[in-house]
Parts: sequence; C-alpha cells; structure tokens
Amino acid sequence: MARRDGYGRPSDGWSTAGRADTGPYRTPPAAGREQAPRHGCVTVLLAPFVTAARFQRPGREDRLADPAISGAQVARTCIGLGATAWLFYAYSLRHGAKDVIDDKLAEMLIAAAVLMVVGPLVVGAFVIAARPPLRARYRRRLSGPLTAFGVLFGAAALLAFAFRRDLQDRLFGGAGDIGFVLGLLIGLTALFLVPFVLTSSVLCVHHSFRTADVHEVLPPLLSPVVVVAMSVLQAVDGPPVNAPHGVWFLFLAGAPASVTALSFWELRRLRTRYGITLRGALGR
Repeated sequence: MARRDGYGRPSDGWSTAGRADTGPYRTPPAAGREQAPRHGCVTVLLAPFVTAARFQRPGREDRLADPAISGAQVARTCIGLGATAWLFYAYSLRHGAKDVIDDKLAEMLIAAAVLMVVGPLVVGAFVIAARPPLRARYRRRLSGPLTAFGVLFGAAALLAFAFRRDLQDRLFGGAGDIGFVLGLLIGLTALFLVPFVLTSSVLCVHHSFRTADVHEVLPPLLSPVVVVAMSVLQAVDGPPVNAPHGVWFLFLAGAPASVTALSFWELRRLRTRYGITLRGALGR
C-alpha cells in the first residue's frame, strides 16, 4: 500500500510537476541566488530588502509551488493597492499626509504582530493534531517559521532600542569613547533596520511567516485571520479619507472577502489538482 506522506494522495502517485524546483512549477530562485553579482552602492541600498527576502520567503526544497496560486495572490495584492490608490485619489484626506503614512506603517507592523500571536497557535495546533509519523516531520520543518519569527522580532526590538536615546545614555553614558562608538554603531545599524523591518513586515504577512515550510495548507488558513483582524482595526480607527459610508464599508469588506475567497480557492485547488487536504496533512 502506498505511503501518504501527509498529503491526500499517495506519494508514488505524485507528479513531479507539482513539486518546487521541478517541471513547470519550479520555485523562483531566492533573492540573490542565480543572479548577476551587484557592486557598489546598489548592493548597499538593496541589502536590507534582499536580506529580508532571504529570511521571510519559504525555503523548503520539496514545497509545492503552483504559479496559478502565486499569480492569484499577486493579482489580489495589485487590485488592493489599486483600490487604495483610487480611494486616496477620489476623496480628500481627513488628516495630514504624514499622519496617514504613519497609520499605514503602523498597520503593517500590527499585521505582523497579529501573525506573531496567531501563527504559533495555529502551527502548534496543526503539529499536535497530526498523527505521530507526520508530527515528527512537521516539527523538523519548524525551523523556517521560527527563523522568520525570530529575525523579525529581534530586528524590531533592536530598532526600538536604537530609537530610545534615554536607554542608550543609561547603558553607555559612563563608557566614554567606547559608549560613543557603540552609539554610533547602533545609529548606523538603524539605517539598515528601518527598511529591513518594514520589508520583513510586508513579506511575513504575504508568506504567513513561512508556514508553507511546514505544510502548504497553512498559509491559506492563516491569511483570512490576519486580514479580518486588520479590517476590524481599520473600522475602529475610521476612514483616512472623507469617503461616503457606503464606499468605506465596501472598501473594508472587500479585503477580507477577497482574501477568504482566495484561500478557499487555493485549498480547493490543492485538493482537486494535487490531492492535498487538511485531513490528509494531519494523516487522518
């Protein structure tokens, strides 16, 4: 009898076309891999973004990579950005431009924080619910999500410390020249950490903290939770523009509705095209 390997179809019945790095479904190379080397200021300017992509993109070699799913996710993101741009173009701002930008940056960080809380709970429940032969395999795959989580959390904590001048004076105030040098290094590090943390916050939400490294069904399960939480937060905070209530309601409802629909479609495609189901992933 064929072994199931945690999926809904026997492993020896799989077509290699659905595996990452094989056939037409080959996963795009990680940032910085198989690319022409860059030099000078371009490398320095791109370093935070490339580094964030290295840590936040899923890296499991045998991960299933379907270009239709990736394309749908990109299309949804583009539609969402277009709708946001139209909203700000069609209606006047309720507050200053700086306040609006600060709110959007805060929303990205809050979305990452929501994932930091919800992600470990969902992944932990998934691993515990899996049958013993699969449970050990999923535990070994936790290194990807743990790396993404730890890097973002550590970078955000270090960045917060870099902006706390009072803490730096308390720690390094009596160190003389050494304290001055350490403060200068922290300031230079902050220049790298600002774009790194912002990029990591966006990518961790897009890739759901690399939970696809554990199993392919986890990202579509997590994505709606984050978007619904953000929509609730936006509803409480109020619209950033002077838009009619009906337009603002459609804007708020569109994000969770589209993400939830896309997640259902992704789970259905995984089931019908590749035989991957949540029940099979748990070995039940």
